[in-house]
Amino acid sequence: MPRYSLRILLVEDHPFQLLATQCLLNSFGFDQLTAVENAEQAIRTMSQSEHPFDLMLCDQCLPDLPGLELVEIASRRRFITSAILLSGLPTPELMSLTKQASQRSLPLLGYLSKPLNKDELEKLIGLTFTPPT
Repeated sequence: MPRYSLRILLVEDHPFQLLATQCLLNSFGFDQLTAVENAEQAIRTMSQSEHPFDLMLCDQCLPDLPGLELVEIASRRRFITSAILLSGLPTPELMSLTKQASQRSLPLLGYLSKPLNKDELEKLIGLTFTPPT
């Protein structure tokens, strides 16, 4: 299995979803993970990091800030290179968020429905990142 060298910030407020997503990402070959439970922790973690995260996987429905707003803050402060929203929202709402991100010039690669699907994740990140050979 390829190992990805991506530095990923995972932002998920539900403890079970956070753990399950970490395990899935590890099983997919992503092992440079930093996991936090809310936007406040995410901003603190990103501001203390020496380098931007390659990818932020962010729940859209966080208790303290919508995921797209966190993506905007992180992008404007150059804390991240790209982002993917995670959500159980209906597809039309997620497509609307993707459109908003594009209009705001945010580095949103797209969205993924929960639970994560390896093929869909690799399809989104494959547009930007490739695993080492």
